[in-house]
Amino acid sequence: MAAWRIRDAHAEDLESVVRLWEASRAAGVEPVYALAEVLTSAAEDIAVVATVQEEIVGAAVARRAHNQAWVVFHGVDDAWHGRGIGPGLLAAVETRVAEAGPSTLSALVPAAQTHLDAFRDAGFSEKKAVRYLERRIRVQREEMALLEELGGRVLPRGLWDGVAGMRTEKDLIEKRLVLPLAEPALADRYGVAPPRAVVMFGPPGTGKTTFAKAIASRLDWSFVEVFPSRLAADPAGLAGALRDTFHRIAELEHAVVLIDEVEEIASHRRGDPPSPLQGVTNELLKLIPAFRERPDRLLVCATNFIRSLDSAFLRHGRFDYVIPIGLPDAEARAAIWARFIPSAAATVDVASLVAASDGFTPADIEFAARRANQAALEAAVDGGDDAAPATAHYLAAVSATRATVSADVAGEFTEDIEAFARV
Repeated sequence: MAAWRIRDAHAEDLESVVRLWEASRAAGVEPVYALAEVLTSAAEDIAVVATVQEEIVGAAVARRAHNQAWVVFHGVDDAWHGRGIGPGLLAAVETRVAEAGPSTLSALVPAAQTHLDAFRDAGFSEKKAVRYLERRIRVQREEMALLEELGGRVLPRGLWDGVAGMRTEKDLIEKRLVLPLAEPALADRYGVAPPRAVVMFGPPGTGKTTFAKAIASRLDWSFVEVFPSRLAADPAGLAGALRDTFHRIAELEHAVVLIDEVEEIASHRRGDPPSPLQGVTNELLKLIPAFRERPDRLLVCATNFIRSLDSAFLRHGRFDYVIPIGLPDAEARAAIWARFIPSAAATVDVASLVAASDGFTPADIEFAARRANQAALEAAVDGGDDAAPATAHYLAAVSATRATVSADVAGEFTEDIEAFARV
């Protein structure tokens, strides 16, 4: 089935909005808002449409009222239900509402409307006694500018579910990190302190950055990635730029902060006289306790070389957990392959690909899969047929792909788990 996309509605799209509104009414669900109100809001306030090859298959309309915005219409063609269009439309409306200032996006739906999955999938919660749903917009207008200055963003929902396989790591992170942060009252009841800072370590390409982003998406928090290499160019120097960045992050209401390749600024301190980086390491060690004092934020420090980190950096009290993120096991590799094999290639022997890709990172598998898909496409064009990718295409791509992680590095990682992991 063809892909869909979402864009702002144009004046010529109002006819399709009318069609969708009338289709909803014909299905026995009387809309809360009259057609005239919907069209007025579509023309004067916020309206987005979902299209498939320029054909409009869904629409959402909202209007602003002081510090609140209301969804006055939301509809998707029957043939396109269950494709993610409904939540996508609501997410697009929320983005435009956030830019305009309101802090809450609400919806009134007819009592006869029993299918509310699109709203729930988009993060709305249902209020009891009335069919009233609202969603708190996490990043308010006053925070948007700061978030942009920091290079941060609000990530799409659903990234957590999009992490294929890696069930052991996902289960650990879900229980240790996400649960206490998402349910602080429940955590407090059981005497569990929500984590404030963690280290993720493992070979390159195993998904540490992906997990950090997925956590932010799962919590519905802002995501800020701090790049030491970029801060080094600041006139204030790396230590000063790092301090200023953390002070500005403190102004965000909710945030997951990632420092990738943290070994660049937290390596072993040695030498006499001290190197310039020692001052940066000292600064970071002072910033982490202050960061931990604020609730609703999580610092994730990721490293490929945990052995190079300063011993004081990893001590208890500074980081709640030191989590290994390793190579995907067979189950995880099967899930990752499934993400990149098109549905038309139903005869592909996934088990053989899983076996052949032992020792591959998720990034390695993605590269091999895309290479195989491209080879199959070119062969189909050159041969004049439309045969789907076959097992041979993927096995050839695996053979031509050099694994990111060598056997020696994998062995060292196993040793590092024993020496450093704290879960």
